[in-house]
Amino acid sequence: MRFLPPSAWSPRTRIAAVCAVPVLALLGTAAFAPLPFSIARPGSTVNVLGDHQGKPVISVSGVESRRTSGQLRMSSIIATGPRAEVGLADVAGDWFRTDRAVMPRDSVFPPGKSDKETEERNVAEMTKSQESATRAALDYLHRSPKDVKVTLRLADIGGPSAGLMFALGIVDKIDGDGRGGDLTGGRTIGGTGTIEPDGSVGPVGGVPLKVQAEGRDGAGVFLVPKKQCAEAEAELPKAMRLVPVTDLRDAVESLKALSSGGRVPSC
Repeated sequence: MRFLPPSAWSPRTRIAAVCAVPVLALLGTAAFAPLPFSIARPGSTVNVLGDHQGKPVISVSGVESRRTSGQLRMSSIIATGPRAEVGLADVAGDWFRTDRAVMPRDSVFPPGKSDKETEERNVAEMTKSQESATRAALDYLHRSPKDVKVTLRLADIGGPSAGLMFALGIVDKIDGDGRGGDLTGGRTIGGTGTIEPDGSVGPVGGVPLKVQAEGRDGAGVFLVPKKQCAEAEAELPKAMRLVPVTDLRDAVESLKALSSGGRVPSC
């Protein structure tokens, strides 16, 4: 191939070459400059019927607490922090991975907040979620909070998305399936969803990653807010059964039906 020296280039070629220089410089800078994204991946799961860091996740007093079998596992995701530098190479490398999610940083971390303020917000959301889960579960069981005290310990995982699983754990600890058996039927049940004091279940973020985390840790069933069925199905492990829920009552009824061989809703 023959290359002409710049002196032999046409005026149009010279103009194109001059214009290309800043474009290439911009692309080179973008390749190394931090971008406003956060990269998330499947996090840990915790059995709310068991222990965490040497202490029971759920403790009940004022009523006899049942010994349970099976597991009710809440799930989490791990995201790069608000001060982590995420570059073009990171985004390009993780964009098409099914076990990663590239999200706007502001959708994960509130803008203008320090790391401490963000952590405090997450802890506050978890505390509120635990309070709502307790109220929803005791109301479902027709128990008075004046007579039954519930203590929830899971302080190192923030956010409100474990609410549904906390509520189900309280129901299982106190009443099981209502017939002397376990609400889980001895299975490992995963799930996610916020919960309100009236028992309604709301959507959460990172559902595809949470499904993967639960499958990795042995869950054969995953409870998901009904409106997020499509998100969960996108990365559903082959052996996992997906069960949509709208409130605590239908979540309990679905688990009872699963144990008894009854009709269980599907997405």
